[in-house]
Amino acid sequence: MTIKVLIVDDSSFLLQQIKQIINAQDDMTVVGQAINGKEAITLANQLMPDVITMDYEMPLMDGITAVKVIMNECPTNILMFSSLTYEGAQTTLDALEAGAVDFLSKSFEGVTNHKSQLSTLLCNKIREVAGAKQNKKHTELEKDQSNHNFEATITRFTSTPINKSQIDLIAIGASTGGPVALAKVLNDIPDSFSIPILIIQHMPATFTGAFAQRLNQRCALNVKMAENDDDINKGGVFIAPGGQQMLISASGKIVIKEGGEAMNYKPSVDLTFASCSKSHFKHILAVVLTGMGSDGKKGAQLLKELGHEIWAQSSNSCVVDGMPASIINANLADCVYHLDDIGNKLMELS
Repeated sequence: MTIKVLIVDDSSFLLQQIKQIINAQDDMTVVGQAINGKEAITLANQLMPDVITMDYEMPLMDGITAVKVIMNECPTNILMFSSLTYEGAQTTLDALEAGAVDFLSKSFEGVTNHKSQLSTLLCNKIREVAGAKQNKKHTELEKDQSNHNFEATITRFTSTPINKSQIDLIAIGASTGGPVALAKVLNDIPDSFSIPILIIQHMPATFTGAFAQRLNQRCALNVKMAENDDDINKGGVFIAPGGQQMLISASGKIVIKEGGEAMNYKPSVDLTFASCSKSHFKHILAVVLTGMGSDGKKGAQLLKELGHEIWAQSSNSCVVDGMPASIINANLADCVYHLDDIGNKLMELS
């Protein structure tokens, strides 16, 4: 199936470059282009594209406003272009909250010199976004399906899950769709919650601070970007810095290390989960949320072998279910919950 793409940007040069890149692929084609948000809304309704690539700063109507209208009138999977600045991060987070599936750094200044690399990155993102699911309401049918998935999962286990009241550390991994999912989960937890939470979200380095600040402002918990030597024994929510790896020492201190070129993900859910398994925490809960790929599977397997608890987000509540599905398919999930339920289930632990 050919992916139909609508591209939106007020730069005629970039429109042309992006169009050439997309049309050079066998599995996608540009069906339209717009130079502002108003045109984007009109063409989205007329052309019904599979994916829209959306700039954020345009005349007449900006990208965020356009995303909101499109998601209301004709919900479409949207890839947002973003600048790697603090302001760009805030705008991108606004776009994700408005309904955009994912974002891509708008670093096209050297497009003519690095076209091959840009082509691969852009087209892979478009393919990922095309496969994403539209947000669904939490219907009774979906809840029944989630419960069925949970029951089907636990019947495959012979080990007995640990007493949930004993959990003393929570580690949550996420990727595509994660910023919105994490906000939902944390917003459901009161400030009386005492178990420390580690968050490993695939995200550029320049975005993590803005993301942590936003979560801290909007939820009752104390949220911060993790720093070297932070003591998680004191509680709170610690977000792994983008472009680096967050490890936990045996005593419960955060250790921040450079990502390393060989690592696919920086931060890596697998690495953080694995380091948690070597810490002094006796009863760890690892939660894998929406995301592309299988990061977290190896780390979860290690935790599982040591008797720790593993949860996965249900496929029908994910934007992209690759990461949690890898946990479920490997028989690692003790529980599978709809996104709407995860925060409340975490509250039951404290």
